[in-house]
Amino acid sequence: MESSSSLSSSPSLCNTKKRKNTAVGAHEKAKTLKTEQEGDEALQSGRLSRSPRVSVPLDCLQQPITLNKLTELLHYAALGRTGGIKQPSWCRLRHQRKVEGLNVVIVEGLTQSHFYKHYLSLRQLRTKYTTRVTFTPSCNNVASGIFSSELPKMDCVYFSKPDNDLHSALKGHPVIAKFGTQRRGLTAYVLTQEEMIKKHYPVKGMPGFEEFVSTDSVDCVTDSSPLYGLDCEMCLTEKGHELTRVSVVDSDGNCVLDDLVKPKNRILNYLTKFSGITAAMLQPITTTLRDVQEKLRMLLPGDAVLVGHSINNDLIALKLIHQHVIDTSLLYRREFGQRFKLKVLAETVLKRQIQTEEKKGHNPSEDAAAALELAQYFIKTGPRQVVERHLEELWGYTIEEEESSDCKSAPTPSLRFADILQLLGRSVAFLGKRSDVALNLSNQQWYSSDKEVLESFKRQTKHPFLSVVQFSSFSNHLKRRVLHQEQLHRSLCANLRDMCVVFAGPFPAGFSERQVRRLFHCCGPVGRIKMLHTSVRVHAEVEFELLEGATLALKTLNGLNVQGQPMKVQRPMNESMLDLDLTLDALTGDTLNTSHLYAIKLNPSVAECIKSSAKVNGHTLDSKCSGVSPVNGLPAAKTNLLQLTDTRSTLSEETVTETFGHFGTVERVILPAKPGKHTRHACIKFESSEGKHAALSSSKYLRQENYLICQSLTPPHLPSWVAMATPVTTIRGDGEAAEDENTANMYHSSQDLEMDHMMKKLDSRLGKLFRSLPDSTLSVVVLLGHTSVNGHFPGLCLMEVKQGS
Repeated sequence: MESSSSLSSSPSLCNTKKRKNTAVGAHEKAKTLKTEQEGDEALQSGRLSRSPRVSVPLDCLQQPITLNKLTELLHYAALGRTGGIKQPSWCRLRHQRKVEGLNVVIVEGLTQSHFYKHYLSLRQLRTKYTTRVTFTPSCNNVASGIFSSELPKMDCVYFSKPDNDLHSALKGHPVIAKFGTQRRGLTAYVLTQEEMIKKHYPVKGMPGFEEFVSTDSVDCVTDSSPLYGLDCEMCLTEKGHELTRVSVVDSDGNCVLDDLVKPKNRILNYLTKFSGITAAMLQPITTTLRDVQEKLRMLLPGDAVLVGHSINNDLIALKLIHQHVIDTSLLYRREFGQRFKLKVLAETVLKRQIQTEEKKGHNPSEDAAAALELAQYFIKTGPRQVVERHLEELWGYTIEEEESSDCKSAPTPSLRFADILQLLGRSVAFLGKRSDVALNLSNQQWYSSDKEVLESFKRQTKHPFLSVVQFSSFSNHLKRRVLHQEQLHRSLCANLRDMCVVFAGPFPAGFSERQVRRLFHCCGPVGRIKMLHTSVRVHAEVEFELLEGATLALKTLNGLNVQGQPMKVQRPMNESMLDLDLTLDALTGDTLNTSHLYAIKLNPSVAECIKSSAKVNGHTLDSKCSGVSPVNGLPAAKTNLLQLTDTRSTLSEETVTETFGHFGTVERVILPAKPGKHTRHACIKFESSEGKHAALSSSKYLRQENYLICQSLTPPHLPSWVAMATPVTTIRGDGEAAEDENTANMYHSSQDLEMDHMMKKLDSRLGKLFRSLPDSTLSVVVLLGHTSVNGHFPGLCLMEVKQGS
C-alpha cells in the first residue's frame, strides 16, 4: 500500500521519477506487444492494404446520415472518379476500383435502440460490420430512392458512342433499345405471350386465372386488325377491387360501350376521387360482371387488338382473357421500368387535358380514347420520330448538336443510378415483398417471407452488381400488434436508459439534488436525478449520459463514507438488467471500441479524497479527509468534494495526447463538449489496441495524475447513450411530452423473449447473406427506424466491404 505522502498535492522527486518509470514501463510493454504481432500483421497487410475498405472519420461519426448521403457512397463505390463522382465528405472508401458489387439490406421496423437493446442476440451484425452510423430516413421508400437517385452530371466519355449520327446517340434510349428506329405496323407492338406472363397479364392456363372468361380471338393478328381502346374503373369491396364501370372506343374514337356495373360484394369504398363513381350512381344498376363479359365477347371481332394504359389492371378487373393487347405504358418507355402517367402522355403528346381537377374522378371513355390515340400516333410516327420529338419533354434530356471534343453527339443521360448501371452493362435487382419500387419488373423478385428472400438470393449463381434486399418480417410483426407498438418502443427506451442508471444512498437528511449531481459528476456527465425520500433516509436515482459514467461510479464511489456511514452504489434490479454484465463484456470487445478508452479528469481535491481512501468493505476516507465540517454537518472531505467539483479541471486535446501518448500513439481525442462549455471527459482512440491495454494496466499511475479511466463502452457514433434511447418527442397541447413514463415498462419477459427470438433469426439470416456475397462487395445494412405520433426513433446504418477468406 502506498503511503499517504505519495498522494499529496506536491509529490517528492522520487515519487515523480517513479511515475515516469511507470509510464515508460507501460509504454515499453505496449511496444513489445506491438512488435510480437508485427510478423502476423505483415502477412496480411499487403492484401488488406490493397483491398477496398470503408470507414467514417471520427469527426463525422456522430452526425446521422440520410438516404442522400448513403446514395453518395453507393454512387462513388459503383462509378468512382472515372465516372465523375467525388469521394463522399462523410466517409472514406479506399481502393474503390476494386469494389466488385454493392449489396444493401433494408430491415423495416428496426431502430438503433433495438440494435443495442438486443445487442447480445445480434452477434453477426456486431462482429461482421466494423462501421456504424446513425441513420435518419428522408423518404418512405428507401429501395426506390436508391434505384432512382440522381447522379451529378457525369463525364460524357462514359456514354459516348463509336460514331456521330443521331441513331448512335439514341441507341441507349429505352424506346429505341426495345423497338429499334424503323417504323413498323401494329403487330410489332402487340405483347407476346411471354411478355404477358412476365408482366402479370391474364393468360389462359396460367395459375390464378382459372375463373376468367376468354374472348374468341384468332391466333394471329395483322397490321390491318382493328384497334379498340379500353378503360375500367374500380371500387374497393370486401373481396378487394371490383369493376364498377367499363368503356370501349373503336378505331375512330367512337364510344361503343360505356356501362356501369354492380359489384357482387359489399362496397367498402367507392374511390370516387379516382373513379367518379358514387353510391347514388350504382343504386339502380343491375348489370353484373357476367353481363359485361358477354357484351365484350359479342362486341369484339376475332382479330381485335385491345389498347389501354396498364391494361393488365383493366383485364383483371373484367376477369377477361384476350390474346392481343397493346399497352401504351410500355410503348412510351421510361428508364429502368418506370412508367409515364396517361395524363402526362396525353398532355405532352396529344396536347389534350384529361383527368383534370375540376372533374369528379376519371372519365373512362376519355381515358380509353386517349390510350387509343397514343397507340395510333406511335405506330404511325415510328419510335425514332416519337423519341426525337418528345425527348426533352418526356425523357428530360436533349441531343447536343454542336461538336465538342469526344462528346460530339452523345445525349446527356437521365442520370438515375440504376439506369446508369444498366447502360454500363451492370445488372441490378430488388428482392423483397411486393412494393412500389422504381425498377423494371423484370429486375424485381417478390416473396412473402424473409426466408424465401434469403434462399432466392443464395441460389443465384451470379449476383447482380447492385442488389437491394428487403427484410420485412419484423415490421409485419409490429403491424400485427399495432396497439402495442408505442408501449414496446417506450419499454425499449426505458431498458436502455436503465443501463446508465445507478441507485445511491443513504444520504444525510437534507442532502439536495444539486449535491448529488456534484458528487457523481466526477465520474461523467450526469443527466436526470430523482431524489428518493423514505421516512428515515434519503436515496437518489442517478442517470448518466454515458455507460462509462455508471461503470466508474460503481467502481469509485461505492462504499464511500458520507457522514460516518457508507454510501452504497448499485445497478437497478429488474429483468432487463439480468444479462447486463454479458452486454457490457460484449460492448467492451466491440470492434468499434477495440482501441478506445474513456477518461475523466478529476478536480485535484476530489482526486485527493478518492486516492486517500482504502478499500476495507468499501471506501473509507482517511484521517486527512474525515474531519467534520461546520457546513451542513458533512465530513470535511465530503464538503471539499461537493464544493470543489465545480472548479474547472478542463481537458484539451494537447494535454490528453501528452499524458496518454506514453502508452501508444494517440490517433484522435474526442472531447464531447457543447459550445461554450468546459469538458472533463474524453474518448481516446489509440492507433492500436495495445495502447489502450497499456493505459488500463497503468490505471494507478493515471489516478495519481488525477485521471479515472475505463474501457470505452458507448460506440463512438453515439454522442450519448441516453440520447440514443430517447425519441425526438412531440409535445401535447398541455406542454407535456407525449411519452408516458408510467407505461414505459408495460412489456415484460414474454414479449422480450419473443423479440429476442426474432432478432436471433434475423441476425442468422443477415450472417448467411453476408457470407454468400462475392469478395470485395460493399455490404450495407440499414435499420430504417420508427416514426410515430410520439416522435422519431432513428435507425442505424452498418457498412463493411467483404474481404477474401
